[in-house]
Amino acid sequence: MSDWNSKQYLKFEKQRTQPSIDLANRITVENPRRLIDIGCGPGNSTKALANRFPGCEVLGIDSSPSMIETAREKYPEFSFQLCDASSELSGLPGNYDIVFSNACIQWIPDHEPLLHNMFALLAPGGVMAVQLPINQQEPVHRAIRSLAASPEWKAYFPNPRSPYSLAPGEYYDILADLTDDFDIWQITYFHTMKSHYDIIEWFRGTGLRPYLDALPSDKERAVLEQELLDELVKAYPVQKNGDIILRFPRLFLNINRARLNLDINRGSLPTVAEMPFCIGIVSRWKAGQGSWYILFAEYHKRGHLCSIIPRSQAEVRRLRVLPTADVV
Repeated sequence: MSDWNSKQYLKFEKQRTQPSIDLANRITVENPRRLIDIGCGPGNSTKALANRFPGCEVLGIDSSPSMIETAREKYPEFSFQLCDASSELSGLPGNYDIVFSNACIQWIPDHEPLLHNMFALLAPGGVMAVQLPINQQEPVHRAIRSLAASPEWKAYFPNPRSPYSLAPGEYYDILADLTDDFDIWQITYFHTMKSHYDIIEWFRGTGLRPYLDALPSDKERAVLEQELLDELVKAYPVQKNGDIILRFPRLFLNINRARLNLDINRGSLPTVAEMPFCIGIVSRWKAGQGSWYILFAEYHKRGHLCSIIPRSQAEVRRLRVLPTADVV
């Protein structure tokens, strides 16, 4: 598939940005410092997140050079970098107070490992917020699939795109494996289109792209769009004032990561269950007269993990740890 067209995507910037504003407004986290926007596109969602939490260090990542170029031009106050969320999240530094993703993960397969990898980027006490469209049963998508499977067009689409989105219950099970503190909700937006052709303009920037890219020339693309337009005229009634309503349901996920709660008096360290997927996270905690810095340097599938660096040998003698922890 060709690179994204940021100009086409931004033709409906206000409507596309509203879900990211709604997602950001549901986030509650104390004094966030570092934020990441996964699948930042042309930066409109990154801006919405930064407006909600001003003064933070903000990074936007996307796999599209066109989108990153536009984001850097429009919002030079933020950092943007190319990164493929399907395979390169482990190369990021992590320890983010907010991991944010608006209308991105529906383009990426295998959502269970993807969400686990995104959750691993969170600092203790952080929040992961995700929004994705769940509009595959809307008339426009049904019309696109019907045309793609028709005798006239199916030869061009031997491997039609399947939606990567899961059912809400499947997301529930994935998130329940990560934490017991999460919310799932749905919002259906009713976008005003001035014509049926505006619906095609909208989906040229998203769901129609894989089909248009598969066609050999502009001639075939024009014919496909005309046939789609004919179907949309049948499926979407015209309001009294001449407008068209584009119904657009979206699913929202809000996942909270537990804070570290270490108790030196019980002589224990966090387990993988308490601190899932700890990679490179540094936290500080105090107990009695001593302060320790806990470095979770690697991930083990079971047991305890960390290195404890006390300030003195006296503190070493006071500290009780399990055998699998290294006292340095």
